[in-house]
Amino acid sequence: MNAWIIANAGATVGILIGIAVLALVLLILWLAGVRNIRLLSLELNAADREITRLDSSIAEQAARLRIVRELNEVAVDSVSAIIRLADSARYIVESDPTVMARTASQIATSGRSTLAGLRRIVSVAGTGESAPRPSISSLDDLLGSMRTQGLTITFSETGERFDLQPGADVALYRILEEAVSNALSYGGPGTDVRVSFTWTAEGVQLLVDDDGIQSDGRRRGLDPGDITQQRRYSFQDDLNTLTGEVTGEGIAEMRERAVAFGGIFNSYPVPGVGFSVSAIFPALRFDNGVHGVNLNR
Repeated sequence: MNAWIIANAGATVGILIGIAVLALVLLILWLAGVRNIRLLSLELNAADREITRLDSSIAEQAARLRIVRELNEVAVDSVSAIIRLADSARYIVESDPTVMARTASQIATSGRSTLAGLRRIVSVAGTGESAPRPSISSLDDLLGSMRTQGLTITFSETGERFDLQPGADVALYRILEEAVSNALSYGGPGTDVRVSFTWTAEGVQLLVDDDGIQSDGRRRGLDPGDITQQRRYSFQDDLNTLTGEVTGEGIAEMRERAVAFGGIFNSYPVPGVGFSVSAIFPALRFDNGVHGVNLNR
């Protein structure tokens, strides 16, 4: 009898030990799994950050490439004008025509060489036929096209408009084009957009406001009050609007264009309403890439 009890007790102890060992193994495996999941999560977060950084870098490079192409096309036109002037100088010069004609010929030769180089840059920067250079003189066409796509656009202009240098003209047009295109993309048809130009003696301010958030709500059958009730906006929302930086390919390109001509670019969401874009050029009229001072005074 005692032997049987001892044998059963030994078996029980063995089972308990086996269970304990199994539980320990399972615990170790669980802890290892948790650790691996944490490591994988960290690696995925790091990969996401790297992808975001690369996307942002690619967007900036794409924006700069497009700007370089258009500015080089402007330079091509300028060099063409120089060549025409230099060629004509050989026939209109009155004093020492021999020397002046030779000098003009050298200028024309150098200009043609520069022109060929610039055209190669344009070819490398982008293939295909060059489209007509955009200009704010064709704003009616741009805004009319966006209206046919569903935007309701109100346009206002104050101050006296002045002629812009070709590169600045392109930059201002492209900023406006991207801003209203974004309003259509994010707000959809029916979005109200307010576009305003304010001209000063030496600069200009472009402001584009839309009600894309409310427009999206209207399409879902909501009124502005319902949209506000769906989400409570707090002081933190307003603070994020003032301090946060909006990113994206289109935003990067608009910012690059503004900075290239001494401008100040800003974009931010308006909580419960939509989005706002502004580009301020304090001295655009006389900008020459170094300063904006009128040297003819």
